[in-house]
Amino acid sequence: MSDQDRPRPGPSFARPYAWTEGRTRPAVELAIEALVQTTVEGRAVPPNRASPLSSVTQLCLQPRSIAEIAAHLSVPLQVARVLVGDLLNARLVIVRDTLSEHATWDERHELLERVLSGLRTL
Repeated sequence: MSDQDRPRPGPSFARPYAWTEGRTRPAVELAIEALVQTTVEGRAVPPNRASPLSSVTQLCLQPRSIAEIAAHLSVPLQVARVLVGDLLNARLVIVRDTLSEHATWDERHELLERVLSGLRTL
């Protein structure tokens, strides 16, 4: 069988976890709907497609939710949370919670609908 005839392996989950050095928990708790935006310091980071942290800072030049970041990078949600947590600690991004702890069920439901709608458009 030639190389062209062999089935190609599926996407690897090892690569995203290599980006986080195997960490699956972020340094801070981040909700999937939390909005992430690159700071002035983060905008100064040179774009580097080989760097997942640089990719996140580029993605977040416009506010994006953690869920959107995971979808854009094609990584598990926990990987996106770890990457954003690292960037937050380095002050390269800011994170804004979209709901307070006192939000009503209707407010939470509406937010989840918006997040789902945004993910469907990806």
